[in-house]
Amino acid sequence: MTLTTVRPRLSPKVRLRFDRRTGRHLLLYPERGLELNNTATAIARLCTGEWTIDEMLNHLARAYDDVSPNEIRREVCEFLDVLADRGLLQAMS
Repeated sequence: MTLTTVRPRLSPKVRLRFDRRTGRHLLLYPERGLELNNTATAIARLCTGEWTIDEMLNHLARAYDDVSPNEIRREVCEFLDVLADRGLLQAMS
């Protein structure tokens, strides 16, 4: 699998929700939750199984044109690794 073929998708047990109390987005999963910053929320929203990682990177590079593509790649890959390590991500191809 490569960045051009993998289409990450949040696991069926995961829900992306907005917390009105804090004004932030959360990834909710059984008996736990993960509070997200704006960048993590943008990445999580793209984890639908429709976008390849490369497509996600290109989309985010346009949205965050003040950040270098290498920095975006590093941040996205690190975040996806965290989600995968916690069992919150599926890799579709």
